[in-house]
Amino acid sequence: MQLSIVILNYNVKHFLEICVKSVQKAIEHIKAEIIVVDNASTDGSKEMMQAIFPDVIYLYQTENAGFPKGNNIGVEVAKGEFICILNPDTIVAEDTF
Repeated sequence: MQLSIVILNYNVKHFLEICVKSVQKAIEHIKAEIIVVDNASTDGSKEMMQAIFPDVIYLYQTENAGFPKGNNIGVEVAKGEFICILNPDTIVAEDTF
């Protein structure tokens, strides 16, 4: 695995969907994984991720432990040689990685 992309989400379902779609396009030709850590969102993010992105590693937390801890949860399960931490309001260009 070359790259792990960790995205920390908290109640920004719309942005998260756009972000994950852009990352999927950007990693089509490399060995990579997407890890979404959700800090206890209540906006339907969990249901959206399960319905639209079943192949993405989705780690739902039952409490919002904050930005650093949420990212560390994702980094702990990452298998990539390199790790990229993204905010969910990021749109990645297809040639970024």
